[in-house]
Amino acid sequence: MNLNQLKQLKQKLAQEKNLSLVWSFYQDNFADHEEFTDLGEPIKNPTLEAVVTQICQKMYGKKIAITDLLLIHLPDHKFIHGPFLVGGRMGALIYFEDKHQGLIAVAELPPSQEVKYSRFSCQIMKTSDQAWLN
Repeated sequence: MNLNQLKQLKQKLAQEKNLSLVWSFYQDNFADHEEFTDLGEPIKNPTLEAVVTQICQKMYGKKIAITDLLLIHLPDHKFIHGPFLVGGRMGALIYFEDKHQGLIAVAELPPSQEVKYSRFSCQIMKTSDQAWLN
């Protein structure tokens, strides 16, 4: 496993217009590898929890519950990733802390093969605990 590919992922996230290509790169090089999923430590991050909720509510146009959010932090790489459920759908996110940029992917319910993506940027302002979402 080459964690240096996280740099490529960060660059793709910042520049690639086709978000499915960014997600495929993440899946192919990281998420589908057990040695990667075993790295890092679980964390709580209220800002990212709020961001996931806000984005999913915008995706589906209604209040929708986010459950089973499991965020894993790789502090040496300033990277957070993790799965969640939204209305019975599987979702996941990646987030680069140093760039304040991330991506959410949510797979539609079967039999659909559609996946919805949302690139986002956010950060906590030091003067308050409010998250700003772009």
